[in-house]
Amino acid sequence: MAGWRTVRRVVAGGAALAAAGWVLREIPAELGVRPLASGPDRAERIQRSPQFRDGSFYNPMPEPTHVGAPEPAMLRELARDRAQRRPAGMVPLMAPPSDPPPPAGLRAVWYGHATTMVEIEGRRVMFDPVWSNRVSPSRLVGPRRHHPLPAELGDLPQLDAIVISHDHYDHLDMATVRSLTRTQRAPFLVPLGIGAHLERWGVPLYRIIELDWDEEAEVAGLRFVSTAARHFSGRSLRRNDTLWGSWVVAGRTKRVFYAGDSGYFEGYKSIGAAHGPFDLALMPIGAYSPAWPDIHMNPEEAVTAATDLGASLLLPVHWATFSLALHPWVEPIDRLWREARARQVPIVVPRPGQGVDTEAVPEVDTWWEPLGATAPTFTADRL
Repeated sequence: MAGWRTVRRVVAGGAALAAAGWVLREIPAELGVRPLASGPDRAERIQRSPQFRDGSFYNPMPEPTHVGAPEPAMLRELARDRAQRRPAGMVPLMAPPSDPPPPAGLRAVWYGHATTMVEIEGRRVMFDPVWSNRVSPSRLVGPRRHHPLPAELGDLPQLDAIVISHDHYDHLDMATVRSLTRTQRAPFLVPLGIGAHLERWGVPLYRIIELDWDEEAEVAGLRFVSTAARHFSGRSLRRNDTLWGSWVVAGRTKRVFYAGDSGYFEGYKSIGAAHGPFDLALMPIGAYSPAWPDIHMNPEEAVTAATDLGASLLLPVHWATFSLALHPWVEPIDRLWREARARQVPIVVPRPGQGVDTEAVPEVDTWWEPLGATAPTFTADRL
């Protein structure tokens, strides 16, 4: 018996080492590639960009302060009050709509964090799809989901476009991109330079549309415009060798704005003047901190930005799914709800998976409030 136990331990240990080795082999691919070294055509486009100089992309002036190395006080805070940065129970999910998209209308399905599908005038557009359990170059460490996805990736309907805002792991996920490359036919619309990552991960070049700010493309009868944001990029220690941005999606009568990640800046007013007003604005409200005030907006700033854009309805994203800052899990949505009521700005707060038709917006029912205490919650392996 002792011999068999030894054999089992050896086999189990070997399997664990093999799995760890496989994970480590994936990390270099997760990091992507340097766009300037990915081919002369892309390098030339990047170097012509008004946003690119001295080897990096830059924000509108003044340049925001970037996040530096964590200070000891912040590291101590990370170790404290961790339960408050998680929901106190199971986040309620809903099955995404299975009926065809409204042929002349506008419907949104929030899957969690920033991942959102917008059905606009009969077409389906997916923003920043992330189906992995961790947002990290490693499957073993990094921010982990607080709730499951409301649908399996393979159960998605056929998409007409897949839109990426920037290359951070919580917005650009290699495993999800590879799966969508196999299961979908839609093109990927990305800011300048991100096509180099997609090519390395197996996306055919004909399915990649790279745009600089203020450039546009027509896909499936919709007009996509790459617009400015106040953020940064990078999947390793090197930063800003790909562009970040926000997106305008315009149909014949309906218009959607997706902010991606951004701090508040005056550019929202000019985007609204040039491309608005918008029937729907998807605005980030979480992962803010006094340590990085210029690159993630807080909930009150999200309301201001939506007003600048001329948005008829604000749908909050970038909260609830991953803990990426020190604030309590429930704080972003509580602050947004207070600010929106005070300023009479229409918002909708769907559960993950819930379809929201802009012609029949449900009342806000504060479903998140019972989850604002402290208790352990959902755990899962990588999806």
